[in-house]
Amino acid sequence: MTDGTTPTPRKKLIEVKHLKQYFNAGKTNEVKAIDDISFDIYEGETFGLVGESGSGKSTTGRSIIRLYNPTSGQILFHGQDISQIKHRDMLEFRREMQMIFQDPYASLDPRMKVKDIIAEGLDVHHLVNNDQERAARVNELLDLVGLSHDHATRYPHEFSGGQRQRIGIARALAVEPKFIIADEPISALDVSIQAQVVNLLRDIQKRRNLTYLFIAHDLSMVKYISDRIAVMHNGKLMEVATADEVYNHPLHPYTKSLLSAVPLPDPVYERSRHRTDYDDTIEFDGKSRTLQEIIPGHFVLATDDEVASYRDIAKNN
Repeated sequence: MTDGTTPTPRKKLIEVKHLKQYFNAGKTNEVKAIDDISFDIYEGETFGLVGESGSGKSTTGRSIIRLYNPTSGQILFHGQDISQIKHRDMLEFRREMQMIFQDPYASLDPRMKVKDIIAEGLDVHHLVNNDQERAARVNELLDLVGLSHDHATRYPHEFSGGQRQRIGIARALAVEPKFIIADEPISALDVSIQAQVVNLLRDIQKRRNLTYLFIAHDLSMVKYISDRIAVMHNGKLMEVATADEVYNHPLHPYTKSLLSAVPLPDPVYERSRHRTDYDDTIEFDGKSRTLQEIIPGHFVLATDDEVASYRDIAKNN
């Protein structure tokens, strides 16, 4: 039974269309870091991008925020092609889209105090009128990420990795962005701290209605925070679906191989557990594969002939 109302359609915040990012294009050492990928990210969701090192996931994030100029394709933000943003409008674009970097040790200037690191965006965008407003805003952000006001006058080397990443999160939030790219934000942290940082990101997302692109190589942590997950390999998207679908009903052999490598806290089971190896030579068989919808909302990189077999697998999952 329904109430007769029409559900509100989800609004696309990011649209990536046939994105290619080649380095040394046209040369013998050409690297196809991103090779024709397309996906959308909806307002308020966390879109997880997972894959091994070198798969192209971090390059995807850096292309979206325009740290790289794509070789070809389109990236739309609020329907606007970011490659067409004029230089005078770049400051506003940078305010709406921020990045949390992987290494909390390298991403913070060791010569700056925490209050100046966090307030750098406030100063650049002229978001505060005086020193009192600046200090109050810094303290508000420290509260938000679970740090003390006393930390404002300290330097990065005085903090643990988890605390430094909280400072990085506060810096990204200072300008009140709509979209945050979290580029492996927990991979450099102790396992005991990773869950704290992920829970912090989830809590902040709810409070501020943020949209995340969460990049990682740990499928279990990506499942915990993400609404949908895209699995990336060799510059291509192999599979895109809801977090539950990818984790519980994977279709592509590469996704299955990644999941089989996720350790479980059961040493007896782990000793007898079967790992699935992925043979990537199939990717070089000369056949044209595109991301195709196998069941509603579940996409797999496949040829037209392979779609039927994937649909059979999906029925039996």
